Amino acid sequence: MIYLDNAASTAPTAEVMDAQAAAAREHFGNPSSAHGLGAAAARAIEEARSQVAQALGADSACEIVFTSGGTEADALGVLGAAGRTRGRHLVVSAIEHPAVLRTAEALVAQGFALTTVAPASNGAVDVEAIAAALRPDTAVVALMLANNELGTLQPVRAVAAALARAAAAGGPGARRPHLHVDAVQAFGFVSFRAPSLGADTIAISGHKIHGPKGAGALWVRPGVTLRPLWDGGRQERGLRSGTENLPGWVGLGRAAARAAAFRDGDGPAAIAALRDGLEEKISAAIAGARPTVSGAARAPHISSMIVGEFPAEAVLHALEARGVYASAGSACASRTRGPSHVLRAVGVGERTAVLRFSLSRDTTAAEIDDAVAALRAAIAEVAPTVTARRRR
Repeated sequence: MIYLDNAASTAPTAEVMDAQAAAAREHFGNPSSAHGLGAAAARAIEEARSQVAQALGADSACEIVFTSGGTEADALGVLGAAGRTRGRHLVVSAIEHPAVLRTAEALVAQGFALTTVAPASNGAVDVEAIAAALRPDTAVVALMLANNELGTLQPVRAVAAALARAAAAGGPGARRPHLHVDAVQAFGFVSFRAPSLGADTIAISGHKIHGPKGAGALWVRPGVTLRPLWDGGRQERGLRSGTENLPGWVGLGRAAARAAAFRDGDGPAAIAALRDGLEEKISAAIAGARPTVSGAARAPHISSMIVGEFPAEAVLHALEARGVYASAGSACASRTRGPSHVLRAVGVGERTAVLRFSLSRDTTAAEIDDAVAALRAAIAEVAPTVTARRRR
């Protein structure tokens, strides 16, 4: 098997699974309990929180709020900020993950106005387009750090600076909008320190970095206040009620530490070289194949390739029959018909097959070679059938 769908989910490492199993076995006490078992469980969570904070470059572990994953972290960052401000206007990029887009739409149903900013043809959002969308009552701006389908990096730092300039130009009383960043695909591959990114909240997820599903986190800038999504026992500093997912969060802490070590070493350069080699070999092997976008900086592990005028699903099935697992667009959009909202935003037509190959830190050069050979064979199988159907 050659697994190149790591942007959808990664395989958890043995270290992560062992840590989770040990945590579930040894720390079954409720972290809120006053007895020794509860205190030990609470200490395990705080150790995991420190690991995540260190991986994000946070100044304090208190800046980390554990969640059930990236979707909840995005919802807390956007809804939580919108619920604490007087503004009734939102700005999001058109290529945000559905976790952000659907959340913004939910706020529209509550009376908020929404401006969606399209990307340029290179898959990156223009800073000036974001700035032009701002209004005096803009409460929240959401911009992901790395797009999950194209891999393109978005100008988060420049947008943060633009928000500050707009607030300064607004005169006394003008408030800078809250900036939420979905860093789910960037974390572990793109170097950034949370406090210096310019964001107010940053979402990450465990299962994208060889950690567990059902575990994520939100970095919250000190001084930022959020409205909880629900109320109850008021765990996680009152921002997330509910008994803690101790094994999952322990696993996330281990995964975050390993992801940071990979990111801070030679890992990103090595995986980018594999991605570039994959794209060059596909372009050489298949007539008309090319990267879906070009000209923008990208996360090193995601490759989006146009491979022809075929149904992408047919190519994926033919690839799977040869032991290669990839995707068309994102996993979250795979159950919808036609191109994803991201591909439409960069002008990809409905008949164009776009495949996303997403590498992991375990991907090898031999796997890249075998995947290209499998893709060439898959298209040779699919193309005649599609051509025959179109002639009928």
